[in-house]
Amino acid sequence: MTTKQHGFLQSLWDFFCSLKLTMFLMISLAILSIIGTIIPQGTLPPEYLATISPAKHQIYKTLGFFDMYHSWWFILLLYLLTVNLVACSIKRLPHIWKIISQPTLVMSSGLEQSLPNKASFKSSDRPELLKEKLTAFLSSEFARPVVTEADGAWHLFAQKTPWCRLSVYFVHLSVIIIFIGAMIGSLFGYKGFVNILEGETVSKFMSRSEQEINLGFSVRCEQFSKTDYPNGAPKEFKSILTVLENGVAVPDYTNVRVIVNDPLTYKGITFYQSSYGNAGNYYFTVSGLDGKNAAPITLDTNTSATLPDGSTMHVIEATDDVSQFVPNLSGPAAQVEIHGPQGGSKKVIIYANHPELNIQNAREQKVGLVLQYKGAQKKMFTGLQVAKDPGVWIVWLGCALMVLGIYGSFLMSHRRVWIRIQSGIVTIGGNASKNPAAFERYFELLAQKLKKQLTGEKH
Repeated sequence: MTTKQHGFLQSLWDFFCSLKLTMFLMISLAILSIIGTIIPQGTLPPEYLATISPAKHQIYKTLGFFDMYHSWWFILLLYLLTVNLVACSIKRLPHIWKIISQPTLVMSSGLEQSLPNKASFKSSDRPELLKEKLTAFLSSEFARPVVTEADGAWHLFAQKTPWCRLSVYFVHLSVIIIFIGAMIGSLFGYKGFVNILEGETVSKFMSRSEQEINLGFSVRCEQFSKTDYPNGAPKEFKSILTVLENGVAVPDYTNVRVIVNDPLTYKGITFYQSSYGNAGNYYFTVSGLDGKNAAPITLDTNTSATLPDGSTMHVIEATDDVSQFVPNLSGPAAQVEIHGPQGGSKKVIIYANHPELNIQNAREQKVGLVLQYKGAQKKMFTGLQVAKDPGVWIVWLGCALMVLGIYGSFLMSHRRVWIRIQSGIVTIGGNASKNPAAFERYFELLAQKLKKQLTGEKH
């Protein structure tokens, strides 16, 4: 290998080991994740499309903002961060591993000068007796020491939680494991939505990328129900689902309740309660002011009907009891919107139990047609989010490892204590990898106990 080639490889290695690269990648991923939260992903709702211009839509689509977490550049950033973490770990791990596996057992004069915490005491005891006393002292007060004889002196070394120095590498490893789990979920998993009418069965659904995916089994909606708060806001919407294999209900997966935050999972595919709607029919009649020759009209929530005068109407909402909105009236009613043939629109309430009011309203508005409400066929549909993520358990494993790594990195420290017995003088010193102020207080108490044991003095 030439010097030029070696220099290039060294520069490339230094680039991937750079902390600046780590910060750049982390900040970039954070900003892009915020963008991915603000901009809808997958199939775009019409309401959002109406808020952006065609040019902006094309720019976002070209940049991959509508499916950002699957875009090549987002995945490239994840790969770069993975390589960066691995390179940083490889570069720094040998030094840390040497500190853990090959600790300095002898407190030389140079090491003594570098220690932030140290103290010395005189003792008239024989060196061998001191060695036994101090071995027992460290074993009971700190940790079992390693005893070494060097240069005519006895050296004792003890340490606690040396492995916590590896905690940061567990954090690095956990991030990589999370990335691997996310990539597995991205490559082999999917998300989508399906609407199921009460009493009907589906075996396929539409993914966010608008691809039809076969479940490999069937799901039937036995029932859908919704409860409201007194003010009319939804309190709970609930689906009763049954899983079928070859048309036969699967034991333990029959009449399963599915509500928000309590999904159904079968064969790794999870069904979340997402939305609901009314898919039933509304029935009306239209006639002249005399009520003769009434013609039936059938509508659902997604269709409109053309009236004899060229107007169109569609249903906005309906109720079984209008008294909660109009105190002096009762029975079913429907609110419809009518668009005139010459433009303009108006909202009208059509009553089932008060046909005279429908005629009166038509005369007051000088309309030659009278609508009468005949009720509705109630039929709800449940909207389910369908998701399969085979990498989710790998992600959870990475998260658990990250918690342990962060705990070890921030709440634990590698504490070391040395003792030297030489010429009737006992010297003790120590340090900690983190939180030196707390270790200083601990060391002072330890030194006081040692002095008391050696001399019988309290201070």
